[in-house]
Amino acid sequence: MTQSQPTSRPAIAADDVARSEQYRFLSRMLISAPDEVLLGAIAKIKGDQTPMGAAFNALAAAAAEANAHAVEREYFELFVGVGRGELLPYASFYLTGFLNERPLAELRADLARIGVARAEGRHEPEDHIALLLEVMADMCAGDIDIDIAGQGAFFGRHIAPWAGQFFDDLAIAPSARFYRPLAEIGRLLTDIESRAFTLAA
Repeated sequence: MTQSQPTSRPAIAADDVARSEQYRFLSRMLISAPDEVLLGAIAKIKGDQTPMGAAFNALAAAAAEANAHAVEREYFELFVGVGRGELLPYASFYLTGFLNERPLAELRADLARIGVARAEGRHEPEDHIALLLEVMADMCAGDIDIDIAGQGAFFGRHIAPWAGQFFDDLAIAPSARFYRPLAEIGRLLTDIESRAFTLAA
């Protein structure tokens, strides 16, 4: 996604930097399969004793045992497939059962209001989970000029109603191996952010 830059960017709090990094990491992993270099970097992750840390440790262990070709094939089976993948990672599908429905139109209107447009060369509908996570990453990093209430409103409207179910489905998808611990990271982040935005309201 691309967006208009704020004229002056305030300092970003450490927790917002961490939020942005987690959103961006998930977005990167869900837009395409990781290559050998990224798998090697993931294998070096050391999580803490929290549930999120344990999920990252599980993903690191999976990356250490994986090879890029196998993960690319897994990604294809999960999200692309012949005709369609095992999962359709779009808000419209999860909320209506069909692609390119009203949730996508509502998202496009909200993105336009905050000055965000789809980048050239991107062909996925904007309600793809990876693109929504990328928008949240940019919000947290201050690349999109929006306050915490605006972040919460965007998350509550376009991510919270379906992302948890998507990550639950990813965790049990027949082809999911490397992506199973990533599903747990996504589920945890969705839960944490949902609670945080509720408290901030």
